[in-house]
Amino acid sequence: MSDSDTTGTTASAGPRGSSAPAAVLAPLDDRLADLVALYEDLHRHPELGFQETRTAAEAARRLTRCGYDVTTGIAGTGVVGVLRNGPGPVVLLRADMDALPVTENSGLDYASTVPGRMHACGHDVHVTCLLGAADLLAAGRDHWSGTLIALFQPAEEVGSGARAMIDAGLYSKGLVPVPDVVLAQHVAPFGAGLIAYCPGPCMAAVDSLEITFHGTGGHGSRPETTIDPILMAASFVQRVQSVVAREVAPKDQAVVTVGSFHAGDTANVIPDRAVVRLSVRTFDETVRTAVLAAIDRIARAEAAASGADRAPDTEVLDSFPVTVNDSTTLRAVNEQFTELFGEQRLFAYEPATGSEDAGLLATAAGAPLYYWWLGGWDPEEFRTALAAGRLAQDIPSNHSPHFVPVVHPTLTTGVEALTAAALNRLAPATADAADAADATGTAIPRG
Repeated sequence: MSDSDTTGTTASAGPRGSSAPAAVLAPLDDRLADLVALYEDLHRHPELGFQETRTAAEAARRLTRCGYDVTTGIAGTGVVGVLRNGPGPVVLLRADMDALPVTENSGLDYASTVPGRMHACGHDVHVTCLLGAADLLAAGRDHWSGTLIALFQPAEEVGSGARAMIDAGLYSKGLVPVPDVVLAQHVAPFGAGLIAYCPGPCMAAVDSLEITFHGTGGHGSRPETTIDPILMAASFVQRVQSVVAREVAPKDQAVVTVGSFHAGDTANVIPDRAVVRLSVRTFDETVRTAVLAAIDRIARAEAAASGADRAPDTEVLDSFPVTVNDSTTLRAVNEQFTELFGEQRLFAYEPATGSEDAGLLATAAGAPLYYWWLGGWDPEEFRTALAAGRLAQDIPSNHSPHFVPVVHPTLTTGVEALTAAALNRLAPATADAADAADATGTAIPRG
């Protein structure tokens, strides 16, 4: 599906001509075996947020080898490589590095070797694809002009990695030049070789909360002497679902999920507190504010109704903003994708209630963002499940212990997409450099 099919307008051509991606991507086949080995190695050695030392070291090593100016240790484990290649736009390509506390159940010969840790969200794919694209763009620098930033971010899964890198001086201390555009991708459980996109708000804001309800504990045989926090919290868990059902308009989107409930240690003792953890997902700031206010109101009301002497305590565990794609950038890059992949490999998708923090890197720079989805599942398995109406049952989703993208063509498509998107936003090489390269058959080094 072409972008004009979904927006009603024809996407304008980006600053690149269609020949540059083909020339820059030409060495990919020769590099693919090395990228597969890298991916399998990363998958075997997953690291949690802010612990990605091994992954960061490999990213820094490869960027240095390709000629990037590399800075490590940003917010602990963040890595950036900067390649200055003459005048032109500053383009930032981002990959997240962290794994999840999930025990792998894939049966693959390159499965995680770390107990209780797994790349269950495909960040090993992201790192591999960005390193592949960074290599190709460095080798093909005679075909473009500008500045390229390759950024490897820690701790996306807990929503704090991008903010931590920004707070560490990513832009304010000049660790990288302020980008003119931020580009990123995420592997997803649909057919490998496909790319999905969503103009405007594409992923939800999420607020994760911990609410502690306070009661008065006592013996289970004498509940009348207590104020039961379990009953208080249980009433809250039921009542809080009315927020979406009765306080959010049908045209708006919101999700409230209680994922954790902890209280007490034994059967015959009423504890003095109960702790509930929940997540709130929204796409509109007004809706977000209203939902959070309603949750607070209900928590306080349930405590008051139970006769609690103390109001509940609420702690914000993490918070992701809405991820918003810039429609102009999306149209231009999608035109490049259509030229490279064919329109049958692109399709539009509805906003996802998952969340991301890549948008912070764009917002902090005042730059547009384009964030797309990269298919990673076996194409034939996906088609079979789709035809049978069994996608939810047969295709594991991100964060599943069974979620391991297929190597081919996921890696190839991911490298191609990042490379083509970057070239679309960078400036063309000067005529003199391009002519010299054509004449000699070698790349011309650029300052």
